[in-house]
Formats: sequence, structure tokens, C-alpha cells
Amino acid sequence: MLENYLPILLFILVGILVGVGPLVLGYLLGPRRPDKDKDAPYECGFEAFETARLKFDVRFYLVAILFIVFDLEIAFLFPWAVVIGDLGILAFWVMAVFLGILVVGFLYEWKRGALEWE
Repeated sequence: MLENYLPILLFILVGILVGVGPLVLGYLLGPRRPDKDKDAPYECGFEAFETARLKFDVRFYLVAILFIVFDLEIAFLFPWAVVIGDLGILAFWVMAVFLGILVVGFLYEWKRGALEWE
């Protein structure tokens, strides 16, 4: 009975080996020559000029949330579009309601000025 689980165990072991193996090899075989420049924080090609504890404007988070919402919309839309012929008219109207809700949310965000950048 346990021989049925052997392929799963091998798959898990190979996955761990592929994931962790290069990290361990890099740690064991890689050169260790730290210096001031390598340990310094890197910020888009120039020196860090302020602390990392600054508060971000809420618009950064709003744009991120909007991206996630519309990215998920596309993630649901592609599989639906592939099988639309097999689903029937009910699936069409369900997706129309889903897209309508997202469009209402988009229009609300647009009207509130969330997409405007100063």
C-alpha cells in the first residue's frame, strides 16, 4: 500500500532539492568578501537619503489594490471566455453582472479621483 505513495515522496524530495539545493550550494561554494559598498542599502542607483520608516501616501496602496482587483478580474475572465460556448446563457449573464459590479467600482474610484496623480 505504501508503494503507491513513492512517486509523491520522490516528487516532494526532488522539489525540495531543486528549491533548496542551489541556495545551499551558493552558500557553501560562493565567495564571502563583504565590504562597505556591498553592505550599503541600494535605492535605485543612488545613495539612500532618508530612513526606511517613512509613511507612504495612501494612493500607493490604493493603486496596488486597484491593480489586484482588475488583475483578478482578468484571471476570472480568461477561463470563462475559453468555455463560453459550452456554458450557456446563464453563465453569460452571471459574468455580465460580475463585470458590471467591477465597472461600477472602477467608475466610483475614477469619480473619487483615485486614478489622478498629482
